[in-house]
Amino acid sequence: MTDRDLINRAAEAMVNSYAPYSRVKVGAAVECADGSVFSGCKIENAALGATLCAERAAIAAAVSAGRRHFLRIAIHSDGSRYTMPCGICRQFLHEFSPEAEVLCSRADGRYVSYRLSDLLPHADRKEFWD
Repeated sequence: MTDRDLINRAAEAMVNSYAPYSRVKVGAAVECADGSVFSGCKIENAALGATLCAERAAIAAAVSAGRRHFLRIAIHSDGSRYTMPCGICRQFLHEFSPEAEVLCSRADGRYVSYRLSDLLPHADRKEFWD
């Protein structure tokens, strides 16, 4: 799967976003180590803390289907800026794949790519709980 294919999957998921408060629609698609892809969209809530980011929705769908290792995630929004994963989403993805690639795409189709470890240095790790 190419970067563009994964971004297109995220863009398709974005269409289903529920964003009546921010009015910024976001979709995500996560590529698993076995080549499968799971998508999710942002689901806002009037109780802001209950909002589900597209990234966590996609990862939750993958984990619910038994996947635990991700190669990369694409995030696409209908805005003019690159939509970066929030801190919670960075930690959520790090739980499973600390070296995943993160593709951030905007409405005009341009995108940037980062390693999750660069976006979240010194992350909380499972071994801290041992």
